[in-house]
Amino acid sequence: MQATFRMDELTGSDRPVKPWMKAAPAIITIGIIAAFAAHGRIAQPVHYNDFADHSALPGIPHAGDVLSNAGFALVAIWGWLVLWPHRNSDRLRDGWPGYRLFLIGLLLTAFGSAFFHLAPGNGRLTWDMLPIALVGAGLLAGVRGDRQRHATTNIEAIGLGLYAVASVAWWVVTDRHGAGDLRPYLVLQVLPLILIPLWQAIHRAPRIERIAFAAAMGLYVLAKIAEVFDHPIADALGFVSGHTLKHLIATAATAAVVWGVTRRFATAGRRV
Repeated sequence: MQATFRMDELTGSDRPVKPWMKAAPAIITIGIIAAFAAHGRIAQPVHYNDFADHSALPGIPHAGDVLSNAGFALVAIWGWLVLWPHRNSDRLRDGWPGYRLFLIGLLLTAFGSAFFHLAPGNGRLTWDMLPIALVGAGLLAGVRGDRQRHATTNIEAIGLGLYAVASVAWWVVTDRHGAGDLRPYLVLQVLPLILIPLWQAIHRAPRIERIAFAAAMGLYVLAKIAEVFDHPIADALGFVSGHTLKHLIATAATAAVVWGVTRRFATAGRRV
């Protein structure tokens, strides 16, 4: 017998959203962009490429930082295998263009970051930054499409993807002129942390997805802390650096995102 579903299983609720609540994400986005613009140039830390990991395997320098990227590829493949068959379903259609970009960016991160960490330097950093920017862009487009359920998600995913490319290109150009500016790139790091929980609250996303994304955001913040304390963590633990831990924790964050999205299909056959 064919299953039927409540409207709130797809959108979180069928109750109307108040106009001021609809406007809140746009207002906050403008405010964040204005704050970055007013702040002035944000440069890459001078010693950013001086990572603490000096482990080595035959033919693989900085092995910890290089090999710890493998998890991103595994999560991307897992997400693709689970979500691809449902891409045209009512539960995923509107968010799929964004999640597709997210998974592609995640797979590229595994290779781009590994390539960068083999020989860290600004010349290779582009291939680390670009996939990460695509991951942030895809996540924004995916969750927005899920929650607002409109037909323009594909266009938004393309637009955000182009912005991701432009943000990295801006850093490359400014860096070559001795004044590298990370502000456009950092916008894609900050916005998901604020807009995703806001969209989920406004549109009353299913509780399990809110928990999954909250866990992902918390893990991401923890990963950034590990990155900042790369050398102290390496000195304290000896067997692993902070940046290697950053990769592992960030992998767990992306796994939480994928798990949250795939959970909606665990009960796809449930009748209500």
